[in-house]
Amino acid sequence: MSNEQTAWGWGLASIDEAGNTLDVWYPKLKLGQAPSEADRPQHGFGALAHNQSDARGVRRVPVFTVCPLDSPVTDAAEAYLKLHLLSMRLAKPNTLNLEGIFAALNNVVWTNYGPFAVHDFALRKLEVMNAAEQSTATTGDATATVPAPHADVSVLAIDKFPRMADYVIPSGVRIGDADRVRLGAYLSVGTTVMHAGFVNFNAGTLGTCMIEGRVSQGVVVGNNSDVGGGASIMGTLSGGGKLRNSIGEHSLLGANAGIGISLGDNCVVEAGLYITAGTKITIYDKSRIEAGKPLETVKGADLSGRDNILFIRNSMTGAIEARYRKTGIELNAKLHRN
Repeated sequence: MSNEQTAWGWGLASIDEAGNTLDVWYPKLKLGQAPSEADRPQHGFGALAHNQSDARGVRRVPVFTVCPLDSPVTDAAEAYLKLHLLSMRLAKPNTLNLEGIFAALNNVVWTNYGPFAVHDFALRKLEVMNAAEQSTATTGDATATVPAPHADVSVLAIDKFPRMADYVIPSGVRIGDADRVRLGAYLSVGTTVMHAGFVNFNAGTLGTCMIEGRVSQGVVVGNNSDVGGGASIMGTLSGGGKLRNSIGEHSLLGANAGIGISLGDNCVVEAGLYITAGTKITIYDKSRIEAGKPLETVKGADLSGRDNILFIRNSMTGAIEARYRKTGIELNAKLHRN
């Protein structure tokens, strides 16, 4: 196995009392051949690691993970390592083998105290709240026996994937709502994800981008492109197939629009227009109109990935048209200097 096909590092795993791995945090990862056990660096987690379960019923254990990047995911430690690689920008979307990732990850109750197991959450919540109150009353320090200083337990989500920002903070990006960017999202420098934007795992941006809509699993958005408010890009999970849609450079997916095909460079989809692979699209050709010839009609799939197209609905006939567009959009450079 070549160096480029392996990643390794120390992680801090949260293990419930049934032995299930709830999450693994990797502060640092490296690509290449892993050192032998005798040559491994120290993990450096210190007092953060403990073999005794806390009030959540969770213990935190250091794990050293070596992961082949081109092999299916076999356990939660490998799953979290690959998700970290994506968010750390050590691997781009669609370059890692993520087969088996859903089976490897457990459903987790994500809270302000960290991860809880689902099956006994109600009882554990009571224990955490009682422990916090008792600790505050006796020591004045609510962090003595529990991992957060608030007695109330707030549930952030029940999901297999946590928020990216709790594990990785990429440089040069802005995120309006951390709940809407999953661990495993790849956000390039200059990316802004607005409050209603969403970026799934194994998806993201390849340059300066404005994300106001939904970027689904497997989808990448090219440099200087804009996904408008309420817009949606159909991914492999929602589409049910293996075709990966993308948006090229200097392109715009208008507000409340959607695509089930790829856009090339310098393309625009009109606001409110949804184009799928089977959508009938008329190619607007002025020369054919002037010559009295019928216009050609094709399926959306036939235009997938093509450059310099404006997709628009004719307001007179209602027909969806593809028109030639010479130049692409330009994002505000000052706005994206993150």
